[in-house]
Amino acid sequence: MSTERHALVIGAGLAGAAMAQCLTTRGWRVDLFDAANGPAQAASALPVGMLSPHVTRAPTPLSQLSALGVAHTRAELQRLVPQGHGWQACEVDNLGHDPGRWPAALVRPSALVQAWLAEAHATGRLHGHWNTRVHSLQASAGGWRLQDAGQHTLGEAPAVVLTAALGSAALLQGLIDVSDWRAWPLHPVKGQMSLGPQIGEPLAPRPQRHNGVFVPRYDDADMPASWPQRLWSMGSTYDRGQADTVVNDDAHRRNAASLRTILPEAVAVNAALGAAPWQGWAEVRCASLDRLPMAGAVPDVAALQAHVNRAGAHRTRLGLSQVPRLPGLFALTALGSRGLTLAHWCATHLAQTMNGEPVTAPQALWNTLDPARFVWRQSRRQPSAHAAHSTQA
Repeated sequence: MSTERHALVIGAGLAGAAMAQCLTTRGWRVDLFDAANGPAQAASALPVGMLSPHVTRAPTPLSQLSALGVAHTRAELQRLVPQGHGWQACEVDNLGHDPGRWPAALVRPSALVQAWLAEAHATGRLHGHWNTRVHSLQASAGGWRLQDAGQHTLGEAPAVVLTAALGSAALLQGLIDVSDWRAWPLHPVKGQMSLGPQIGEPLAPRPQRHNGVFVPRYDDADMPASWPQRLWSMGSTYDRGQADTVVNDDAHRRNAASLRTILPEAVAVNAALGAAPWQGWAEVRCASLDRLPMAGAVPDVAALQAHVNRAGAHRTRLGLSQVPRLPGLFALTALGSRGLTLAHWCATHLAQTMNGEPVTAPQALWNTLDPARFVWRQSRRQPSAHAAHSTQA
């Protein structure tokens, strides 16, 4: 396979833009593909999101990742995006579990996407391909080849990074049995936000979180024309297994009920917020079985299974780092509702891996994101073919 540092990145949301920036600034040439007419058109088109720590009574992998990711993303915002033009610093009041007041930021994700891509473009090493749907991914003499539905070649490179959320699974078909939940366990989670123009005095002095986040006021001079430059928002819902993007009244009612829990005085919610009917935004997040991202080299499931079957009843168990991989194929997906927090932190360390650098993330924590973790655990529980035959005999 060629040693040229050239990667194809599929998906131009937070994860894809972060990967493009992290690779191009390391000298890689990157071709970025997306089926939409520009970047940040799916879940990363959220009008406003909350960047804040995941607080738990005892440390968990997600709380540790969150602490690192929040600081990392905050530094990226301060470096690249002026306040008031895509984000604003704030605090958030936790009203339910682990109550308290925490430092936070309100962020329009597309502002970060655009900033990362602008930096990548400035290197002269990024080429964006819009309105380009990748239909299949195939191994080739040059590494990997992308094809459209008509089997025309879209690009070829030694390395590919899948950042297309749920769409990443379809591209792996034929390389991994993605119908086997244990091998690539991704599922859709629909989220709907309710929002409207903020009029008069805000209903609260700062964002409030309890079964969703209420943002009483967010100002953004560069907000797309489809949304108010000064808005309130409530949400979002968290509907596992739903993959449609239709804004519906039921989700608005659930957001209203959550808001009344946060602010009991907001009985006539529509009138209090000056927005009737409410505006809505809905998209589909991609989550993994353990709700942690998948960031790293894609496992070669067939080779792992062959090892299990070949090794016999007393096989030497492989460590996670020893799981066979599909050479040059990587993934950054399953960010769930933590894309703002974790996209660039994960992309940084994945780019280090691809570039042959030491990974600066804590190794044990980085291992929790390994895309091979699910099939590896399953292989350790699975009896080998030799052992199964002996039992039957």
